[in-house]
Amino acid sequence: MAPTNHSFSRRDFLWSVLASTSAAAVSRASALPKTGKRPPNLVFILADDMGYGDPSVYGQKKFRTPNIDRLAAEGVRFTEAYAGAPVCAPSRSALMTGLNTGHTRVRDNFALAGGHVGHKGKEEIRRASLTPADHTIADYLAKQGYSTALLGKWHLDGYDPRATPNQHGFQTFKGWLTQTDSTQGYYPAQRYDNARLYDIPENANGKQGRYGTTIVTEDAVSYVKEHAAAPFFLYVAYDAPHSPYLAPDFGSYANETWDDDEKTYAAMIERLDQGIGKIMESITAAGIDRETIVFFASDNGPRSEPTPQQTKVINFFDSNGPLHGYKRDMYEGGIRDPLIVRWPEHIRAATTCTVPVFFPDFVPTALDLAGAPPEHSDGISIRPYLMHPELKPTDRFLYWEFYEPKFEQAVRWGKWKAVRHGRNGALELYDLTTDPAETINIAAQHPDVVARIETYIRQTHTPSEEYPDPA
Repeated sequence: MAPTNHSFSRRDFLWSVLASTSAAAVSRASALPKTGKRPPNLVFILADDMGYGDPSVYGQKKFRTPNIDRLAAEGVRFTEAYAGAPVCAPSRSALMTGLNTGHTRVRDNFALAGGHVGHKGKEEIRRASLTPADHTIADYLAKQGYSTALLGKWHLDGYDPRATPNQHGFQTFKGWLTQTDSTQGYYPAQRYDNARLYDIPENANGKQGRYGTTIVTEDAVSYVKEHAAAPFFLYVAYDAPHSPYLAPDFGSYANETWDDDEKTYAAMIERLDQGIGKIMESITAAGIDRETIVFFASDNGPRSEPTPQQTKVINFFDSNGPLHGYKRDMYEGGIRDPLIVRWPEHIRAATTCTVPVFFPDFVPTALDLAGAPPEHSDGISIRPYLMHPELKPTDRFLYWEFYEPKFEQAVRWGKWKAVRHGRNGALELYDLTTDPAETINIAAQHPDVVARIETYIRQTHTPSEEYPDPA
């Protein structure tokens, strides 16, 4: 997927990456949390298209996720946590920048204007990407002396070679880019090691020798071992269980009387869960358990593509649990996702928090935990809820917008959830305390609530070059 509308050369790109990764981080010695002689390590593990109902601890009955469940048994499990968007790229943009999709740079997988032009197969498309004006949590933490790494999926480069993880605060990047076809898929022929593109001989010419989930896990384990002596931020972004359904084998589910696609989906999540277990083992082996905060989440709801195959598998496993909607939907099933946080001796084990939180909260939370000064964000630090999950929520709004296939908006305000389809569509309203599946639109009964949310929406959405306001 080569970019087609810029003159920035490959050589310039490599030199710029090498320059950025060799720059010395500036450390800060004040306002550190009381975790010993250093600020805590931060590990964020992200699944791709894992639904709210996929982990066993969130209700899954047909397959098992023992390592994800162990995180919950040793930390706090959020039951009303939300991704940044109902698809990959904007959700990750919200996670990295701390801005909701009314403000963040990337608001959809595809741009309506601006951005860079490239190709997906034979189709010419536009993608937005982060720019030098956009700052990420990795930028902020690197300035505090943290080592920073992204392993796996970035999805914020679009078709711009200047928008790589190394240009946005990550000193170490091992994974794949949207703009480089050969690095994509569960058996990639090539992969990036910072700016260096290297071959994976086991996957050459269509062979399936090295599985992507395994590669990410191995890199994460190595990173923990090599960086245990000083504070680090490690972002582990798996592809699983995003389509296509592909795994080396059926794993523990080979003897089930399920369809092959169903066995494969379960096996993909099993490999993901095993990878999480190995990362946790590496943290324990390095002796940094008490100094390491681990977040686990998914980037949006289940079902990678709206096809009969995808729908059948996701419905078979009830991947959205009790919620309505799937990936690409603004209903709960499209944006509410698992979130678990573990920090031994700081967070009470086996606790549950019902406070609504969302991806833009990660930036202020990570900075708070690191003892770093706050940066502009649409989120709040959820540190108080980590320490005291029983605390009541603040009276705040959470906001989403999305453009595929048409403009949509959603708001969470306390018990209220609002959804709009189209710029001029009527606002739907649901009471999630009595109707978590969003089956009864009660907007007509609560005009005051609708009016308040309408005012908030008008104040929150900002114009975008890449996503001009639709008619």
